Amino acid sequence: MPDRSAQRRAGRCRGGARCAVRAARSPAPPVPCWGKGIATDRAAMGPAGGRHGFYVGLGLALASSVFIGGSFILKKKGLLRLCGRGRPRAGHGGHAYLREWLWWAGLLCMGIGEAANFAAYAFAPATLVTPLGALSVLVSAVLSSTFLNEQLNVHGKIGCVLSILGSTVMVIHAPQEEEVSSLESMAEKLKDPGFIVFAVCVLVSSLLLIFVAGPRYGRSNVLVYVLVCSAIGSLSVSCVKGLGIALKELFAGKPVLKEPLGWVLLVCLVICISVQINYLNKALDIFNTSVVTPIYYVLFTTSVMTCSAILFKEWQHMVLDNIIGTISGFLTIVSGIFLLHAFRDVPFSPDLLPLFLQQGRADLRTAWRDTDRHQSCQHQPLLPSEDKSSQSAEEEEGESV
Repeated sequence: MPDRSAQRRAGRCRGGARCAVRAARSPAPPVPCWGKGIATDRAAMGPAGGRHGFYVGLGLALASSVFIGGSFILKKKGLLRLCGRGRPRAGHGGHAYLREWLWWAGLLCMGIGEAANFAAYAFAPATLVTPLGALSVLVSAVLSSTFLNEQLNVHGKIGCVLSILGSTVMVIHAPQEEEVSSLESMAEKLKDPGFIVFAVCVLVSSLLLIFVAGPRYGRSNVLVYVLVCSAIGSLSVSCVKGLGIALKELFAGKPVLKEPLGWVLLVCLVICISVQINYLNKALDIFNTSVVTPIYYVLFTTSVMTCSAILFKEWQHMVLDNIIGTISGFLTIVSGIFLLHAFRDVPFSPDLLPLFLQQGRADLRTAWRDTDRHQSCQHQPLLPSEDKSSQSAEEEEGESV
């Protein structure tokens, strides 16, 4: 008789083989998109350095917001010291701030913050690092009220919140940019007709703002100089990304120094940063820091995302949810800018809210006059002498009457 144990073992082997064939033919269960992303991130970070890298990136992003927010305060403080000494102000074309150590301290803080923000992307996901950049707006607003005696009215505070929320929503729903791994692929992207048209529009609009709108509206409209900084900033970020690719190839042993594109990007970056610093100083010297900072953040973020979308073709792979989220975030940003800019001279405080709901117009007008005018988001006078002369003229007119 044949060995029954041997027959059973053979049957199990044949059954296992049939199961293996069926398992190979049957499709694998679908893995959710968020599961794929988490698995990919964990595999990229490694089993040991996953949590460590996450917390390092989070700390770098928070430190970046603190340094960048504080840099605006140091720059503004240095510009105010120059104004007290009677030096030519940046709003009038002066460059005496280059001799002020507080201004250089602010520039150093901004450089440290930008370096920390760049390093944070190497440790933490971009969906974590990028929205945390909005914290620099809050840091600047808190420090300006503490060290510069600048305050926002209710409309300004609501505008700040809306700007931050809209920017965060827009960044979350924005698509991931296409990867560029070499200078050759970067050169092909730069030759794209869409990007060429965008760059020409940025340069032409910046020249119009500098030479046409600047002399007329630069001292009364905060958007003029901030738009110049934001538009040029979108090109500077593209140059930074190209130089980052060049550095990677240089460390890999490739002859990058012989490539003309790297040097062209370096020269363009120096020019763009010089223009940004010049007109950002003018905006900070003329207008309130709590107004300049959020508007600059919103417009700069929007310009950079637009430039990246055109250069790296991000919008081709967007789904409907991301499109709706991006449009909603942009409209929220526009609402925040409107509240910040349109109502910045309205002396409205939370103390007046009960009067709107309970009392009549007469009491409301009385309380409105008694409210401190400095509660509103008013910009600094262009020249102290002009403010004093206007006050003395009003006093003389009152005495004559």
